[in-house]
Amino acid sequence: MTRFDRYMLSQFMVLFGFFALVLVSIFWINKAVRMFDRLIGDGQPAWVFLEFTALTLPGVIGVVLPIATFAGAVYVTNRMSTESELTVVQATGYSPWRLVRPVAVYGILIALMMSLLSHFLIPKSLEQLRLRQAEVSQNITAKLLTQGEFLHPAPGITFYIRDITPEGALRDVFLSDQRDADAPVTYTSTQAYLVQEQGGTKLVMVDGLAQNLRRGDNRLFTTHFDDFSYDVSSLISRNPTSLNRVDFALTGDLLLRPDAIMASTGARLSDVLYEAHDRFAQALLCIVAAMIGFATLLVGSYSRFGVWWQIVTAFTLLVLIKMIEGGISGVVLARASAWPLIYLPTVTGFAVTACLLYLAANPGLWRRIRRLGRARATPKGAA
Repeated sequence: MTRFDRYMLSQFMVLFGFFALVLVSIFWINKAVRMFDRLIGDGQPAWVFLEFTALTLPGVIGVVLPIATFAGAVYVTNRMSTESELTVVQATGYSPWRLVRPVAVYGILIALMMSLLSHFLIPKSLEQLRLRQAEVSQNITAKLLTQGEFLHPAPGITFYIRDITPEGALRDVFLSDQRDADAPVTYTSTQAYLVQEQGGTKLVMVDGLAQNLRRGDNRLFTTHFDDFSYDVSSLISRNPTSLNRVDFALTGDLLLRPDAIMASTGARLSDVLYEAHDRFAQALLCIVAAMIGFATLLVGSYSRFGVWWQIVTAFTLLVLIKMIEGGISGVVLARASAWPLIYLPTVTGFAVTACLLYLAANPGLWRRIRRLGRARATPKGAA
């Protein structure tokens, strides 16, 4: 690479880092706020919230990378065009086909980052996040140890603690079990403890009262007790969490052992092939985003109004490519043999880039196209 190529590449990477940092911060904070309300509301400590947000970070970065790649390419190309750097370089003999070399290197570097995320980091982070979510959802202690609030850890269950002492004793406990509508039971006690026993959790209430209402004959039975043990493990669902999902599998397993993945996840062959090849296609789209953003801004002549129309055109082309991607996804998921269509948006993007570079390398052709368009737009007989 020449010094100018390294200069362009450094500019691309700096602006890419800036846009990626800004976009990741926006997307990540948006996710973190929703997660904070849910986790802290369930009584989870702050470190659980930090762990969960860290596990969502690879997925957020994977969403942001193509956008940041496109934004960095457009911004740098626009600045270099405005400051006449590209004009000077082209005057020395650099054609648009030659100028696109550092852009291609820039796109390949981002594609390698995207490949690391999509093939390894994102599947592993999703698997770990799902596992931790299951563990947190079954954390009875965190769900119940909230003082001064009426909690509903399960349908038909209401739980209240007035105060929790530094020693871990629960003061003035109220527990209402209305899962059986014909015979609801209410427990109150002046003091209680949560005790781990034989893999479960029991609420041991001391000096309390049990009230059992029989709705059939509308009678209330009360029982005073010195101590009473209530199994609260049943309040939390213990359904095993399935970690066998297609998006949790590594790409090598999806491609080399599709039958085993289908057997363990219950997915179809089309789902497995789509997930595997879509990871490659997303990395290639980073290259497409960089090259379309660069090539579009090379087309056209100087205008005192700037290159806003080229920027809008580049954005529109990228949206059209994403629409193609969305359109073929249903076809591929319906038919496993149609998996090569996953790469149609990438091929389309490279074809569009080649056309744009050809127009930039032949400005006379572009001027003829514009004159022809103005001639067709001018009505006959106009002065």
